[in-house]
Amino acid sequence: MQTPAWQQALKDAFTDLDELLVYLELSNSELNLPRKSLDNFSLRVPKGFAALINKGDPSDPLLLQILPSRLESNPRPGFSANPVGDLEAQAAPGVLHKYQGRALIMATGACAVHCRYCFRRHYPYAGSTATPNQWHQILQYLQEDSSIHEAILSGGDPLMLEDEKLAVWFTQLASIPHLQRLRLHTRLPVVLPERITPQLIDLLNKSPLQSVVVFHINHPRELSDPVIAAIQRLKTGNITLLNQSVLLKGINDSLEVLRSLSEGLFAAGILPYYLHLLDRVDGAAHFEVSETRARRLYRQMLDRLPGYLVPKLVREIAGEGSKSPLRIS
Repeated sequence: MQTPAWQQALKDAFTDLDELLVYLELSNSELNLPRKSLDNFSLRVPKGFAALINKGDPSDPLLLQILPSRLESNPRPGFSANPVGDLEAQAAPGVLHKYQGRALIMATGACAVHCRYCFRRHYPYAGSTATPNQWHQILQYLQEDSSIHEAILSGGDPLMLEDEKLAVWFTQLASIPHLQRLRLHTRLPVVLPERITPQLIDLLNKSPLQSVVVFHINHPRELSDPVIAAIQRLKTGNITLLNQSVLLKGINDSLEVLRSLSEGLFAAGILPYYLHLLDRVDGAAHFEVSETRARRLYRQMLDRLPGYLVPKLVREIAGEGSKSPLRIS
């Protein structure tokens, strides 16, 4: 049986730092990159995404998202391994229940790309991910709480699961009478657009639940031709497409980049949804943009873009009943 193209692309991804640097025409000695952080949070970059990085440019905004830095080992007050209270929100094995009306299923701990700012980079996936043996517990939890109207598949990245496994999830979730929506949070269409297969689109379209796919796109250059083609394939179905970004220092913390991102998303058929302040996870402090600067940028976006292209500027605070919008004035 032939390996699906997306799985082959995943197997071919860069996992060796030296190989990636050779491909990008960068010098390890010049960059003085760490090795210890790779032991704690390994490198993974699909070659299609690596091809979007400007070769020989150590400041490329796509490169900075995936390249380990010595700054990751610098402790900072206010940063922790559990920045948004995920561990306290675990309601059942593989289920996080933070907000009224929706529950999040940790469908897998795997991702196609390891972003260095990831707020779950220290998450204990081994004991907190929805294994097949735990599905009945998860379904029972969702069935017993009729206030839950939306199931969110997250992780890791739920699209790392094969279509056959997703089909089981979709069917079982659709059997719960009070569920209305199925939401998937994913970065795979951006870093591995081959993953958007006809079978996956068919699964989403056939589900009696309203399907919502939330992309994670931080920079307009991530909207490559293959990514836009994948988005167009998803648009052929009755699927709502949204995007959430993280505001990242040196990557997208400028009006021009944020404006271009919103315009590019909308042109591709995706509505800008959230612009997150950085979740303060250990190892990611060097990506943080101050609230003062974030507010200034947001005011500029409001001045330069129509309202429907301005995502909500939010921060996630552990224990709060929703994402917390930042006051602009």
